[in-house]
Amino acid sequence: MINFSIVIDGSAYVVSLHQKFAINSRKITLDELLELDFNTIIWIAAPVMFALVALEYYLSYRKNRKLYAGKDFLASAAIGFGNLFVNALTKVGIFYIVVICYNLTPWTIPHVWWSYIVCFLTLDFARYWAHRIAHEQRFWWSTHVVHHSSTYYNFSTSFRLSWVQNLKLIFFLPVIMLSFDPMVFIIVHQIEILYQFWIHTELIRKLPKPIEYIFVTPSHHRVHHAVNKNYIDKNYGSTLIIWDRMFGTFQEEKEQAIYGITKPINSYNPIILVFHAWGDLIGDVRKRPKKFFQILFGSPTSWEREQVKKKKMATPITAAEKAA
Repeated sequence: MINFSIVIDGSAYVVSLHQKFAINSRKITLDELLELDFNTIIWIAAPVMFALVALEYYLSYRKNRKLYAGKDFLASAAIGFGNLFVNALTKVGIFYIVVICYNLTPWTIPHVWWSYIVCFLTLDFARYWAHRIAHEQRFWWSTHVVHHSSTYYNFSTSFRLSWVQNLKLIFFLPVIMLSFDPMVFIIVHQIEILYQFWIHTELIRKLPKPIEYIFVTPSHHRVHHAVNKNYIDKNYGSTLIIWDRMFGTFQEEKEQAIYGITKPINSYNPIILVFHAWGDLIGDVRKRPKKFFQILFGSPTSWEREQVKKKKMATPITAAEKAA
C-alpha cells in the first residue's frame, strides 16, 4: 500500500493509493471473459427494438409521413443481422486482444460505483474521437459509411453497422488498458451501444434544453446524418454532446436534414452497401500507388464531392436541359 499526504488549509490528510488503484496481481483468462458475453444484452434488447420499429412505422403511417421504405428497411435489417453474425465469429479474437491488454497493465481499477462514471467518460471520449476520425479519413470511413447510406432516418437505420467495424477496436485499447473491471467495461459498453438506437428517429423533436446541452439527442444526430452543407461532419458525440461543444464540431438543428451520403449508392444490396467504399479505396490506390497514404488517410468528403463533380461533367447534357 502506498500512502501520501495532502495539505488543505494547514491540515494534513493521509490518502491511501490502494483505495483508488490496486496492483493488478489477478490476471483474467479468455474463458472468464467469454462467460461475460458482450452480445447477451443486445439479444435481449432486440425484440424491444423491433417492437419500437413497428410502433414508429405505425405512427409515421398514421401521421402520413413516409419515414420507411420496404427495400430500405430490409437492407438495414440484413446489415444488422450480418453485423451480429460477424461479431459472433470474431468474438474470441476480440476478447483475446482484450485479455492481453488487460493483463499487461500493472494496475487495476476496482469494481466500485465511481469506476462506472470514469469508465463511461473515458469510453465516450474515445468513441467521439473514433467516430470523428472515421469521418475524416477514407480508410476509417470505409468501416462506417454503410451507417450513413440510407436516405431515410428511422430506428432501423441504427441497424446499419459495418461488418468490419471491429477494426476500430484500436481506438479503444487505451480505455481497455486502464484496466477497469471487465464487468464494468461490459456494462458501460452495452449502455453506449444501446443508447444509439433511440436517437435515430424523426418523430422525437427537440428535448428540454439541459438534456440537449449535455446529451446526444435525435435532433443532434439528425444533423450528423445529413448531407446539408452546414451539417456535414458535425455532432460526432456518442452519448454526450459536450465533446462536440468542446472541440468545435457542434451544430444545432436549424433546417430539415437531407439524409444519405455525398456520393449516393443506388442499391439495396447489403454487400454493396457494406463494401462499396472499400472497392473505391482499393481502386484509387491501384491507380495512384505513390499517393497511398494520402488516399488512405485523406478526407472522404472531399473525395466524394470530387467524384460527384466528375460524374456530372462527364454526363452529356440533353437538348431539354440546354433549352432550360
